[in-house]
Amino acid sequence: MAGTKPIRFTAAVTKEGDWYVARCLEVEVTSQGDTLENSLSNLQEALELYFEDEPTIDVPHNPIIAPIDIEVHP
Repeated sequence: MAGTKPIRFTAAVTKEGDWYVARCLEVEVTSQGDTLENSLSNLQEALELYFEDEPTIDVPHNPIIAPIDIEVHP
């Protein structure tokens, strides 16, 4: 598309059984694939479809990614 500009999003990917599940951290969109690359490609397509009918896209702020350690007592 002429005049379009890419928007960068952040994906978190986890392995769940035989599937890689890719979740966008800025908006509530998730997809999956049988490989890491497929899950990210599927997430990209899902995000494009999610924003397809939006007249304007409010660009979300980049999330701060930080690990958190907790102790779980059985």
